[in-house]
Amino acid sequence: MLRVGCPRCSAPVGEDGAGGWSCPEHGEVVPLWRPESATYDEFARHLGRTAAFPTYLPWPLGPGWSISDFAAVAPEQGSAVASMTCVSGTSVLDGPVDVIVVSEEAGTGLGARVAGLGDGADPGAELGDGPATVRVRLEARTVGLWPVSVSSSDGELDRSVLLGEAEGRWLWLVLRPASAILLLRDDWILRDVSATGPGLVALPFGGPGPAW
Repeated sequence: MLRVGCPRCSAPVGEDGAGGWSCPEHGEVVPLWRPESATYDEFARHLGRTAAFPTYLPWPLGPGWSISDFAAVAPEQGSAVASMTCVSGTSVLDGPVDVIVVSEEAGTGLGARVAGLGDGADPGAELGDGPATVRVRLEARTVGLWPVSVSSSDGELDRSVLLGEAEGRWLWLVLRPASAILLLRDDWILRDVSATGPGLVALPFGGPGPAW
């Protein structure tokens, strides 16, 4: 079962009578589709909805890790503009860990929402100052990621937020707790699973998804 909402806030959306969706806070929006629970069948539907738009997962998943949440921002007819996945597991130093990956077109606002940064759709001009803090492998190339401050955001601060650009889109990584950023290494890999096909059957699904 899917929940449909606004990509930028938690408000429910409604059909506007003209084939679109409207949020009481942000007006006309491309809807966010998020399942009630993370299952293989729902993930297959997610990949059908996002089609050629990338859906990234840390790869390979370590023992005991599972896909605990995912979402897409897409019109009912047309191309997706964002995808989100979360994998959850444990580490010796951090205990329970969530790693959330968001790929989105500029102006969508899902990454900022998931990161707990309020209503800002895109990062500020300070992004990219200095060398990248973290580099991850994405397919055959390396992508630089920079830290995004969460000190002025509402709510809990125990998370690390990193942001970069891949294929002309924003690429966000949100790690909870904040210390889990130490899990990232130069050989850390993100894989686009949008065309993986039957191999997804082997992936573990389930577990409580993070609140965002």
